[in-house]
Formats: sequence, structure tokens, C-alpha cells
Amino acid sequence: MTDYTHQFRAATDYTHQFRAAVVQAEPVWLDLEGGIDKVIALSREAKRNGAQIVAFPETFIPGYPWYLWLDSVAWQSQFTVRYAQNSLEIGSEQWKRIERAAAEIGITIALGFSEREGGSMYMAQALIDDTGRTLMTRRKLKPTHVERTQFGDGDGSDFEVVDTPVGRVGALNCWEHLQPLTKYALFAQQEQLHIAAWPSFSIFEGAVNALGAEVNNGASRQYAVEGQNFVLAPCAVVGEAAQELFCDTDMKKQFLGVGGGYARIYGPDGRSLAEPLDPAEEGILYADIDYAGILAAKNAADPVGHYSRPDVFALHLEKRGRLPKVTAEPVRAEAPEAAAAEAEAQPVTSL
Repeated sequence: MTDYTHQFRAATDYTHQFRAAVVQAEPVWLDLEGGIDKVIALSREAKRNGAQIVAFPETFIPGYPWYLWLDSVAWQSQFTVRYAQNSLEIGSEQWKRIERAAAEIGITIALGFSEREGGSMYMAQALIDDTGRTLMTRRKLKPTHVERTQFGDGDGSDFEVVDTPVGRVGALNCWEHLQPLTKYALFAQQEQLHIAAWPSFSIFEGAVNALGAEVNNGASRQYAVEGQNFVLAPCAVVGEAAQELFCDTDMKKQFLGVGGGYARIYGPDGRSLAEPLDPAEEGILYADIDYAGILAAKNAADPVGHYSRPDVFALHLEKRGRLPKVTAEPVRAEAPEAAAAEAEAQPVTSL
């Protein structure tokens, strides 16, 4: 059993200062190569403006599947194969192209993408550092509502905060920020910089308050205050290209409005650190990050340190993956005692 509190304490640096960039832009819809081109172009722009890390929205490649919210499953089916074909495979030549670009540009890329493995898709995030190394990939633990008709579940095997050139970084997608245990599991790993990736706040705008910018930007801000960390919250834009692709009626255009871009950057005291763009505008937000601000915030209340009550509450993170694996070893029937002992030996993290 791993004691993360002590493991991370020695490695955490609170003197680091750097510039961070957050993308608010429209994806290149259902176009893998075009999406990679745009990721590289925006990463170059961020680097030219002094950023050491650039964060992209949820499923920026190949764009969030808004068609899932607009009509019946039968109608949606016209997009599903094309979406899968333009999803990104980890380790593919397209993936290596992004790694090479990160190294050439000299910037850490926090990417949101639809991952395809075999015939299944997952809402994924990755951290690729400024030398082109992939430091982490993860899958959204539970796709939200209609997303579950297309994407599979993630698991705890990739749920971690990792050391990067800009400090200890973790990531979540969209409404994972409404899951209290999920958040605490990242806080407890001494997360300094958090990527809060969002798809756009443009679906059913004005009609479903829980899907709007006020609630969800509030979730990003609250994450920063609760965890006393810096939050980069990239958010995509829905433009006329999206409406042309996904909206074949005026009603669908009302459901999926133009705009919805509400990218933000928050400090550990909940302060907004970058001037927002217009919701329909594409661009990049920048903020200068100083990790000393984390120490100031944690002095008042550290929920995974002096402000915690481990004698009352405990959280266990299950790190085992659940997907079936192929093995060349013969399958043996095991006694219940042996199976129980093997399960006990698997990594379960106490936070």
C-alpha cells in the first residue's frame, strides 16, 4: 500500500514560476489530421508568447460529438463511424507527430482527445512534455449522460498526478469536476496545476442551467479553492462550421448555439488570472503562475494536510485496470483463497 502523502512531499517545489496558456478555439470537426495541425499551430503561438504549457479543451481532437445531444440514435449513426475513424490512437504515427511537435516547439501540451483503442473510444487526456515524452494519458472515468452511448468508462489505473517541467499536474474532463471523491484523490497527490478541460457551454443555452457557463466555470473555480492549486480551464467554441455539420434544422441550431467559449484560468484563492475572451472568439488566454501562491492558500486550509481529519474519513483509490487482457499463459482455476490473496496484492492506494 503506497503512502502518497510522504512520497510526494519531498518532490514538491513551491518556488517555480512560469507562463501558462489556455486555448479557446473551435475544433476541426471530425478531421484528425486537421485537428493535429491546429493543435500544433496553437502550441507554436503559445510558445511565441512565452508559455511553457498549453492546455486544450475536452476531445479537441476530433471535436466534441455534439450530435449525441441533438437527435435520435438512428440520426446520430451518420456520424459515428467517421468520428471513430478520426479519433486518435496512442502510439500511432499521428500521436508521434504531436510528440515531435512538442519537442520541436519546446512546450508541454495538455491535450484533450477522443482515444480509439481497437473498436472502442474513450474521452481522454494526455500530458506530453517539452522533450516529446508522453508523461500521462488518462480516460474520463464515467462519460456524462448521452456520452455513454459512444464512449467507454475509464478506470483507476491511469488516475494520477504526474511530475512535469511545470510541476505536479493532474487533469479531469468536464463534469468529473462535480465528483467530490475524484477531486480529493487528485488533491491528495499534491497537485499544483490542474487541467480542467471543457467542451463548450453552448448546448441548450439558457434552458438547462446546469450545462451553462455560470455553473461549470464555478466548478473550475471551486476546484482551485478546494485544492489550493492553479486551474487551467480550456473551453472550445461552437462556430458556424459546427452548426453546418451537426444542425440540419433551425431547432437544432437553437439547441446548439454559436459561441460557448468560456476559457478561464484560476488561482488557488479563486481569483481569475486572465481576461476572458468573447464566448464566440477564438484565442489563447495567458497567466503567469507562481507556486508560492499555493503555500499562501494552504496556510489557511489544506484539506489533505492540516485541515483534514484522517481519523474520521478515508479514501481508497483502486488502481487496477478492468479491461480484459490477452495472455499466452494457460488459464488455471484457482482456489478462492489464492484468488483472494492475489486481489489483496494488487495496488490499492490509501489517500
